[in-house]
Amino acid sequence: MAKVKNTVGKRWAKFCGWLLRKLGWKSIGGPMDGDKAIVLGVPHTSFFDFPICYLFYAQYGRLAHIMVKKELFFWPLGPILRACGAVPVDRSNATATIRSIISAMNENEIFHLAIAPEGTRKPVKRWKTGYHLIARETGAAVYVGFYNWGKKEISVGRRWELSDNPNDDIKKIQEYYSTLDIQGKHKDKYITH
Repeated sequence: MAKVKNTVGKRWAKFCGWLLRKLGWKSIGGPMDGDKAIVLGVPHTSFFDFPICYLFYAQYGRLAHIMVKKELFFWPLGPILRACGAVPVDRSNATATIRSIISAMNENEIFHLAIAPEGTRKPVKRWKTGYHLIARETGAAVYVGFYNWGKKEISVGRRWELSDNPNDDIKKIQEYYSTLDIQGKHKDKYITH
């Protein structure tokens, strides 16, 4: 995978912050620390989570990359998605997807990834653990971020220390999220644990 863009211009950053506030959103904290980082974006219930996440991160002059199915990278949408930090992935092969993201993170000096552990906008009880392998293979820090459509608050949250057991970690992370008073754009699509 080629080198990816990691920043946006100052004027664009200022505009993104203004637009996010104009849409009624409040930013809590700033971007993730370090060159390699992963933020879990919960709850993921709508396509509109992506533009809100983009505006939040871009206001700090940074891009948080997201995984988007490769079928959407056609003209003219492809160049727009890439400019917004999207990375094309083959969703039919989970192992190849994880490996391509690990490769991208290792090939780029700076790479921040926003990922939805639910893996879909539909309600799910069992979250995916691919972020865990990515973090282990790249040394990336993991943050438990959120977008709360109820209060219109967004944050990368706090840094989460991983153990060697991805299943235990995701269970504890889901328990942590269940203590937060957050809701998705579509309330019925977010299942707390």
